[in-house]
Amino acid sequence: HLKKIRSRWRKLPPGKIALIVLATLRHDHRLADMAGGNSVSASTIDRWTWEIIGLLAARAPRLDRALATIKNEGGEVVLLDGTLIPARRRSGAANRTNYNGKHKKHGLLFLALTDEAGNLIWISSARRGAASEITAARHDHIADRLRTAGLGALADLGFTGLDPGHEHPVIITGCKATRTRKTTPAQRHANQALSA
Repeated sequence: HLKKIRSRWRKLPPGKIALIVLATLRHDHRLADMAGGNSVSASTIDRWTWEIIGLLAARAPRLDRALATIKNEGGEVVLLDGTLIPARRRSGAANRTNYNGKHKKHGLLFLALTDEAGNLIWISSARRGAASEITAARHDHIADRLRTAGLGALADLGFTGLDPGHEHPVIITGCKATRTRKTTPAQRHANQALSA
């Protein structure tokens, strides 16, 4: 990358830069602390961090390519789930967009697809924490892309109703009990199998 952008020199070697950025991203170290310990400025650490995030994002697989890879390897089903990554509370009007009422905390929402063995094959871009899993899945057109790839998906109850009106739904979710309709023993068994 440094040769491509014709960077003549950096204060630290690329391996040390990568280590600093990984420590910043993984352990959420303050930029000033990382800068002071490595004799560079905090703005330099910030620039390196965003530069490496861009490089990692460019290497991430696209959804259609990831599904095609699973199909070519003989897979029939993927596992779909959403997760909320906790984040710091923001100030002002931006405070509520990252607040998730279900989890009662601030964060960013991600959708993830894994293969049958649980290996991560695709992760969505970050969405505001107030968004729901089903809205994020609809925005990414996951049901249509699964149908195009010829794959099915197992998901939790958060994705109920994602693929309505199709004869062969690609999203299989658990069964939800209501006040007027209780789940049968077979539905409870299916819910336990999905959660496992």
